Amino acid sequence: MDFALTHEQEQVRDLAQKILSDHLTQERLRAVESGTEWFDRETWNALAQANLIGIAFSEEHGGGGLSLFEAGLVLEQIGRHVAPVPYLATVVMGGLPIDRFGSDEQKSRLLLPAATGDAILSAALMEPAGDDALAPATTARKDGAAWRLDGVKTSVPAAHVAERVLVPATTGAGKVGVFMVDPRAKGVELQRQKGTSGERLSLIVLDDVAVDANDVLGDPQGGREILDWTVERTLAGLCVTELGVAAEALRMTAEYTSKREQFGKPIGSFQAVGQRAADAYIDVEAIRMTAYQAIWRLAQGLRATEEVRIAKFWAAEGGHRATYAAQHLHGGIGVDVDYPLHRYYVWSKQIELTLGSAHPQLVKLGALVAAQQG
Repeated sequence: MDFALTHEQEQVRDLAQKILSDHLTQERLRAVESGTEWFDRETWNALAQANLIGIAFSEEHGGGGLSLFEAGLVLEQIGRHVAPVPYLATVVMGGLPIDRFGSDEQKSRLLLPAATGDAILSAALMEPAGDDALAPATTARKDGAAWRLDGVKTSVPAAHVAERVLVPATTGAGKVGVFMVDPRAKGVELQRQKGTSGERLSLIVLDDVAVDANDVLGDPQGGREILDWTVERTLAGLCVTELGVAAEALRMTAEYTSKREQFGKPIGSFQAVGQRAADAYIDVEAIRMTAYQAIWRLAQGLRATEEVRIAKFWAAEGGHRATYAAQHLHGGIGVDVDYPLHRYYVWSKQIELTLGSAHPQLVKLGALVAAQQG
């Protein structure tokens, strides 16, 4: 593939970069992090006014008509600025599945307010009982025209402010449905969780929660395609976010080591420092190549199962090494929680562990290779 961006894509990237850099000063980040929502609504509204939230939604429902790749360019900048906004949750985990699989009524009801920043969306892909997002233990049973859900979901982003949360649930032997749950509905309990990055997450307990037919996404007996589709795009979104996180941590390190002096010389001139930084650069570029390849293939409608898992491996393994090297090369200041670099390390660690770290990706890749050879 050609890694060069088009002029339109460069404009998307540069606009996102300008909005985020203008709004997210260190003082602003500290203020948001000290609040209860972990949500910078001012920055979110600025992204909405620039039409960057709905950029990948269909034009007939208030979107920009572009693709997942352009949304990924925004996510990369969100990673670079460690922006506390629910972009991955609203656009990739919630909005795009509705745009792809939802009815016209569901799209009209949810996508337009999401594109304008007025509605937050999310998806509950992880469960405390297992680490396979494609095999939900949460169950849904038919009750007349409605469905009733029981189960527990964990580490759900933005659920406390969401209009709807997409909840995959088993609807029968080998069958999965995806249900759009109102987090304020009867039988839904949100228990506050805190991510490694400080992000506000939720444990969602579903106790006989009624979901009517208007909030069922696609075929409730044939939702495995929707779940697979959503998980792959969420993984790709995590990878491009990690690219932004790791690239910015490396940039900060290059700046620091070129100015910090020891024995009368910048420490960046020392061979060991240069070698460590070079290894981190190689890791960042590996994240870039694999993340771009995965998200581009998905945006083009091409099969990308292996590419997504490879990208997540590099985001987890390479991201860990790059941000750890950044901390190490900063010395003691690198672990100071008042110093900006700290945010990049904890963001990287959360992305590494979300939907499987490096080892589980290798296990899945091995299973895919074995299946192809069998």
